[in-house]
Amino acid sequence: MLIVDTGPLVAFLNRNDPDHERCADLLESYDGELLVTPYVLTECCYLVGKYVGADAEINLVESVAGGDLTQVFPDGQDMARIVELVRRYRGFPLGIADASVIATAERLKATEVATLDHRHFRAVTPSHVPAFTLLP
Repeated sequence: MLIVDTGPLVAFLNRNDPDHERCADLLESYDGELLVTPYVLTECCYLVGKYVGADAEINLVESVAGGDLTQVFPDGQDMARIVELVRRYRGFPLGIADASVIATAERLKATEVATLDHRHFRAVTPSHVPAFTLLP
């Protein structure tokens, strides 16, 4: 399984993005399940709709409906961890989308995260491993 952050999805859906090719290679070739939180999906829809267009936003939602991306909903413990992370890193700031990726990865014991946001994901030490492996 691979938890996917906003950046790789936006780059994948935007052919003009400088990270498009490497994100497309990762997401198209990954063998396991690609997981997104509802906060990542919402953030992606907003950014893709605003900067790429409605068709790209529709493609993103269709990828969830069709099972290419699996939406993982935070449970109560995840929400408590999200609050803890956002509070601890509020001056950084660490937003709810990134915190939801971290909390979900911790619960599922995932060690790999697809993200372009090395700044935020290197700053946080996950509870289950010394650091995430960041892809692509």
